[in-house]
Amino acid sequence: MNAAGYQTLIVKFSKPIKVLDEMFDDAEAWGVTTLCEWINAYESSRFTAIDSHTAVITSEYNMECLMEWLKRNTPIAEITEC
Repeated sequence: MNAAGYQTLIVKFSKPIKVLDEMFDDAEAWGVTTLCEWINAYESSRFTAIDSHTAVITSEYNMECLMEWLKRNTPIAEITEC
């Protein structure tokens, strides 16, 4: 954890983020339409795509839950904790 109290991950997905967004096709059920929106809906958490397959995810206190969900529901090629 960094000095500000936030945890940071760099996540490289094995599929493009745009493809992962397709899991949110039923926006009424999910309440969001993209992976970014889903992660940003967690209090104190942010998702920032830095290229087609990679995102920086920060969270003050939800990272453990976010990481568990990502591992179960998305194809991850690599995770780097910062």
